Amino acid sequence: MPTTPNLNSEDYYQILGVDRNADDSQLKKAYRKLAVKWHPDKNPDNEEATKNFQKISEAYACLSDEKKRKLYDQYGKEGANAADQMPEGHMPGGMGGFPGGVHFGGMPGGGGGAHHMSQEEAARLFEGIFGGSDPFGGAGLFGGGGRGGVGMDPFSMMFGGGGMGMGGGGMPGGIHMSMGGGMPGGMHMPGGMRMGGMPGGMNFSQGHPQQQQSKRYDAIPPGTVVSLKGLQNAPERNGDQGIIRQYNPSNGRYIVVLEDTDETMSVKACNLLQHVHVRIHDVKSQPELNGRTGTILTWIPNKERYNIHVSTLKKVVSLKPANVVLDVGTVGCITGLQSKPELNGKWGTVKDWIRESNKYDVQLSPQQVIRIKVENLRV
Repeated sequence: MPTTPNLNSEDYYQILGVDRNADDSQLKKAYRKLAVKWHPDKNPDNEEATKNFQKISEAYACLSDEKKRKLYDQYGKEGANAADQMPEGHMPGGMGGFPGGVHFGGMPGGGGGAHHMSQEEAARLFEGIFGGSDPFGGAGLFGGGGRGGVGMDPFSMMFGGGGMGMGGGGMPGGIHMSMGGGMPGGMHMPGGMRMGGMPGGMNFSQGHPQQQQSKRYDAIPPGTVVSLKGLQNAPERNGDQGIIRQYNPSNGRYIVVLEDTDETMSVKACNLLQHVHVRIHDVKSQPELNGRTGTILTWIPNKERYNIHVSTLKKVVSLKPANVVLDVGTVGCITGLQSKPELNGKWGTVKDWIRESNKYDVQLSPQQVIRIKVENLRV
């Protein structure tokens, strides 16, 4: 059975939280989950995160290589590091151990010569694993393990593949995917994707249509991919990703289904970061970015900027909120209003973006719509 990843361990299997007989798909799923959580671009100015990212990458690079893994299982890290010195096609066999009498003490670095992956090597591995897909948008967040019905690209690229199913238990725990009918922008999928055209405002749970609950404009919609942050009672969960199942208005908390599990947590809005899609606008210093779409990785409080992953450029950019346009249908928190300070802290849904003034029309309730600057709405 998979275990909780132990980043304080020196054992590669324990670092990734997998069994010693884990297959390639299990290794890749564990790597992707941890690498996204600890990626330096998602954790800026965090030395611990950078070291963990390198450690996770080193473990996966060894265990995903058949020859290195066999050597690691028999001789540990030094054995795996010797793999590159061995002739092609040679594997350690029987009771004799290493062919040719390779001695670890003669390896570069001497007897303790374990190779530690650099940040640059870890970054190249990460890029090679995800290719041109968006690793931070939550694609296929619950796609592994054959949960889904009809597979949907590009969700099959993330966290083990397999796509996210529609109906037949495609989402764990009966998550309701809101379809049209009162949900601005249509159906909300992980990463901010929306689909329209479904009449009647129906929800689908375990393959059965259900009547949609009355629309709330002040609640993050079900199906939104989020990361946990600022948790005091469960700090080990900070950085974990999940999908919102529902909002509980009685206590103002969200039920979040954690990635690759059926485990749920009840979380306040202030402890959630939405990984929604955005459009970059009016960056005068880097005009080539304007019009590009990306995914929010994190919010940097001391710089008051978002880190945005732009998948088409395979890079991360740090931008002010005024240069980041949220998709219609995104729910955000109002902040920094001088004219109506009583609205600060309230949540609303982006109804429209007015390009000329760079402002949103934000719907707070069925009866109330306000117009505010883009920088006055945060996710």
